[in-house]
Amino acid sequence: MMAADRPGTGRLLTGAAWAVLLLGLWLWGREITDLPDRLGAGTGAAGSTLVLGLPPAHAPLPAAEVAGALPRRVDLPSIGVQAPVVPRGLDRDGAIDPPPYENPGTVGWYGAGTRPGAAGAALLVGHVDTRAKPAVFYGLSAAQVGEKVRVVRADGVIAEFTVEDVRVVEKDRFDPAKVYGPRVRGRAELRLVTCGGTYDRKAREYTANVVVSAYLTGVGGRG
Repeated sequence: MMAADRPGTGRLLTGAAWAVLLLGLWLWGREITDLPDRLGAGTGAAGSTLVLGLPPAHAPLPAAEVAGALPRRVDLPSIGVQAPVVPRGLDRDGAIDPPPYENPGTVGWYGAGTRPGAAGAALLVGHVDTRAKPAVFYGLSAAQVGEKVRVVRADGVIAEFTVEDVRVVEKDRFDPAKVYGPRVRGRAELRLVTCGGTYDRKAREYTANVVVSAYLTGVGGRG
């Protein structure tokens, strides 16, 4: 979706919702068991998948290994995304601060949370569009279960994730702990998030978020 006028609508969560999200992001040992899945549920143990027919999970990378290796690029070939990744924090309202509209092709990683490849859920966010053109995650809702997402670290190591779920979550039904909290105990997971639904010109914001969930299935050579 595109809109001609929406200054200041880059925030993906309200301050209250973000506070709940942070709680969910740090509860690594908790398993979310009541999320409906597109193709059926797995066992919920480390190394399993939530969707039948997908590859087994790779063990999370050791904390010491990911500590000094920041994410630098994310690739989602099926929708034509190959984008730089920059660390982002929270804005003054307590919501994630995405990359500025002047950099529509850049993805933001919540730098105070999980690093991609470590146990837990790492969070990547990007704009769906700007005032004039599509942005980096414009095609995110077209991602399909089973497709690959690759995160290239600063040391050149590639963490490969497999998409297990794509959904549009209406903001009035948004539960950050369920959407962004770890889905399976002990896994390394990834969330890619952008705005979705329809654009409410009166409220000057989108009515939903597109959330792609993936989990680590491989670690490769240098990117």
